[in-house]
Amino acid sequence: MKSTVQVPRAVVLGAGGFIGGHLVKGLQKRGVQVIRAVDIKPVEDWYQATSCVENLTLDLSERQNCLEAVRGADHVYQLAADMGGMGFIQNNKALCMLNVLASTHALIAARQCGVSRYFYSSSACVYNADKQTDPNVVALKESDAYPAMPEDGYGWEKLFSERMCRHFEEDFGITCRVARYHNVYGPHGTWTGGREKAPAAICRKVIEAKLSGRHEINIWGDGQQTRSFMFIDDCVEGTLRIMNSDIAEPINLGSSELVTINELVDVVEEIANVRLRRTYDLKAPKGVNGRNSDNNMILERLGWEPSTRLRVGMEKTYRWIEQQMCSSSLIQDDAFLAAIPDQWQHASRYAR
Repeated sequence: MKSTVQVPRAVVLGAGGFIGGHLVKGLQKRGVQVIRAVDIKPVEDWYQATSCVENLTLDLSERQNCLEAVRGADHVYQLAADMGGMGFIQNNKALCMLNVLASTHALIAARQCGVSRYFYSSSACVYNADKQTDPNVVALKESDAYPAMPEDGYGWEKLFSERMCRHFEEDFGITCRVARYHNVYGPHGTWTGGREKAPAAICRKVIEAKLSGRHEINIWGDGQQTRSFMFIDDCVEGTLRIMNSDIAEPINLGSSELVTINELVDVVEEIANVRLRRTYDLKAPKGVNGRNSDNNMILERLGWEPSTRLRVGMEKTYRWIEQQMCSSSLIQDDAFLAAIPDQWQHASRYAR
């Protein structure tokens, strides 16, 4: 008799967000039956539309809503969080801590509904701040989260929820997988409004400077702080690999290609074919001085690591943001249009 492998039924929480929207599509491409996509935002405000999926608008800080969200699922991916770039994180610590409600209620619901596997998206913000003071920092390995001194607010909530996953697995038998995301970027992400992260913010600033003819960019901090940035396709691939692995402890999911913020600006200027005068806001939120992903564990356990080069991923991200900006209502303003060379005024030129 021919055996069959049952396709897991998956639910993605936070599916209306940047990573969540890409994850839904990634699951579908790989043959996973996504039965439900859930977000607090109205569906029309989701970053990407998801077809062939039950799309629900639910506030996951409410326990009953979490039960409704995960019913019938074999696998749950918990990406729902109120978050953004460093400016948002540093100025909204209480809101970031309140993410613990969704994380807690989702785990409780997953247990009650018989979910077999549960994925939690953690963050590099869990790492001890004392180990991130040098821009030339040695890459952070998983054990560097302790002794605990994470990013205030957002990092503490992520670290607490990691521990909760561990204890739910120990006490109740639900298989939990945890990935510590390092600075995910790519098309269909936030690029304006205060929640954008550095790659998108710099793309926007460079495009604004080029379109306006001002040829000037303001950078938060002194530009010497270092980071690694992971392209969204690698994030989705790594998430699925980790979910289906036997890795019980939290694991880094990030690129190991370390750059300064100034070097990131260099990359975007090269893509835009422009050179800008740089000013620095030393009072703006800039986060830790140095952070990179140590990928020894993921290479050892999965034989894989994120591999998209920054220049390649930023090219795709820049072109997408450029298209959004040139087709947005912003450039309908007569004064703004007057400052833009004629060849930049037609959104059709930015179709890719």
